[in-house]
Amino acid sequence: MKVIFLQDVKGQGKKGQIKDVSEGYASNFLLPRGLARPATEGNMKTLENQNAAEQRRKEQEKIEAQELGKKLEEMTVQLKAKAGEGGRLFGAITSKQIAEALAASGIKVDKRKIELEEPIRHLGVTQMTVKLHPEVKVTLKVQVTEE
Repeated sequence: MKVIFLQDVKGQGKKGQIKDVSEGYASNFLLPRGLARPATEGNMKTLENQNAAEQRRKEQEKIEAQELGKKLEEMTVQLKAKAGEGGRLFGAITSKQIAEALAASGIKVDKRKIELEEPIRHLGVTQMTVKLHPEVKVTLKVQVTEE
């Protein structure tokens, strides 16, 4: 019996996959638990429509990420911190503070998307990578000045 998996089933298939399974396994386990549905023509068409909609959504996300990336590359984030001799900071600037500064300027970026190897501990301009989408990475400039 051909079925379309609605969820990942260990050892059988992944979500959206069409596979042949035994009649008893399908009717006694997969179908009652809502893990799969029969691969009828109507269900196949629905699956194709869902895949097409998902593809369009991913393309739209990528386009939005590229537009946001252009904005980020043009701007420099200004942060103020207390510093001691030689431009060394008391404390450090973290990705959370950078994300908050971006949010204050109207751009919402998750702090986990800012790739900062280690916190900024000195005055001046630092460049870092921001991963907006699996295929879109941009460079952001952060300028730290003394309070």
